[in-house]
Amino acid sequence: MQVNTDIMAEMGLSPTEAARRAQIIGATIGVLADLGYRRTTFAKIKERAGLSSTRLISYHFTNKAGLMQAVLSTVVETRNGYLKERTGGGLDPADRPGYLRAHIETSIAFLRTYPECVRVLTELAANTDDVDGWVMTKVLVDDLRVHGLARQLKQGQAEGAFGEFTPEVMAMSIAQAIDGVAAAYAADPELDLEKYGREVADTFVKATAP
Repeated sequence: MQVNTDIMAEMGLSPTEAARRAQIIGATIGVLADLGYRRTTFAKIKERAGLSSTRLISYHFTNKAGLMQAVLSTVVETRNGYLKERTGGGLDPADRPGYLRAHIETSIAFLRTYPECVRVLTELAANTDDVDGWVMTKVLVDDLRVHGLARQLKQGQAEGAFGEFTPEVMAMSIAQAIDGVAAAYAADPELDLEKYGREVADTFVKATAP
């Protein structure tokens, strides 16, 4: 996966440093997606990135926790950028049903456009017990999958845009529905994700209506 160096522009890095960090993050995402979290080592990342030494990884990220933090941040930024791209940057956060539909349809379309990112999120979520990993991984992955959406649903209820339901339960149901589409897509890459996205979105827009 090619990592956009613009994501790191605010870190004050030189173009060379930004390019090297992007190279390492991209290689890490590839190794995580192909081999899984437990088999992802600095040695494998060095090999994938074509680096001369694993010390280059330590220089830029210090340790595994620092690298996993950068990987997760990159995946989240990629997903957020994809949402803006698909909605033309014109999505109004105050349009709660519209935001819900965009969230669902984008999450499902993301499965096809960025499959490595999806696998990386799955691997990170399944290995939050790694003592050498980043301590905030579970918090951010859970927020990305469920809690952030639950806050949107709760706010929509306060504004009268949604009906009565438990926001966390509804958000978890939406996340599990998306997971189900991901499993079906893994089994059948010919699956019509656009259709699935529309129909899943239709279901939950209706389920949350006042």
